[in-house]
Amino acid sequence: MAENFKNSFKAPDKELVSLSVYNVGYQKCTPGYQWGPGIRDHFLIHHVISGTGYYQTGQASYTLQAGDSFLIYPNTESTYFADQQDPWEYAWVGFTGSDAPSILQSAGFSREHPFRRDNAHSSAIARQLLQIYEVRGSSFAHSVEMTGRLYTALALFMKTAPSQPRKDTCQTYAQKGIEYILANYSYPITIEDVASYVGISRSHLFRCFQAAVGKSPKDYLTELRIRQACILLKQSDLSVTAIANSVGFDSSLYFSKAFHRAKGMSPSSYAKDRKETNSYERGK
Repeated sequence: MAENFKNSFKAPDKELVSLSVYNVGYQKCTPGYQWGPGIRDHFLIHHVISGTGYYQTGQASYTLQAGDSFLIYPNTESTYFADQQDPWEYAWVGFTGSDAPSILQSAGFSREHPFRRDNAHSSAIARQLLQIYEVRGSSFAHSVEMTGRLYTALALFMKTAPSQPRKDTCQTYAQKGIEYILANYSYPITIEDVASYVGISRSHLFRCFQAAVGKSPKDYLTELRIRQACILLKQSDLSVTAIANSVGFDSSLYFSKAFHRAKGMSPSSYAKDRKETNSYERGK
């Protein structure tokens, strides 16, 4: 039996908005190796390279083998574990971003059917996921390259997915709301503005966001603004007030409180810490 191993990488920041790699790796599991039950705060695809394992989510349980890929949704309790006699080896990539829900739907994944079986393209899928790991790194350039490889991997899933009729569902409403938020987050927009643009009530919008991305539209908007603020704090010399205004906060005090809740430190401390880290890395 091949020696067990695990190789993984976790990105220090999720800086890109449309799609951003959170973690990536591959593992040859020991018999019975288990993760969960638990939840993730991001999407996570595992592709089975060899062996057998089991995936449980909600009331459903799946037996998976080489050629299968399964998707874990954010904030959804799940468990997966290796077979005792033939433990699986898999590659995985975790990611987040506004493009993720619509791409995954087009790739043939859904909450009702969170796995794909594609023996014909198994080696190609594994190769694409391993290429994300090969370009891993903590710099912004590494983030861009990992995300580019992720798009390529997801495109392969999309090309081999069974065709599905488009439906005017919560997924469509949520994606339309995300598009509005991405275009207008730098202005002091409200969730009522988003709901009005989508053409549904605020409560309906809330339910659609929870179903599609696992969080409320308010949380989605705030997290996007904070991510954009992190980029500006790290890469520019703008004042905290200027950055607050640039990402849609009409009060620098409220921005500082929201930032501290999200990052555990003030915006000025974050900027100082990241710029010192970048200066140290350039000096290596």
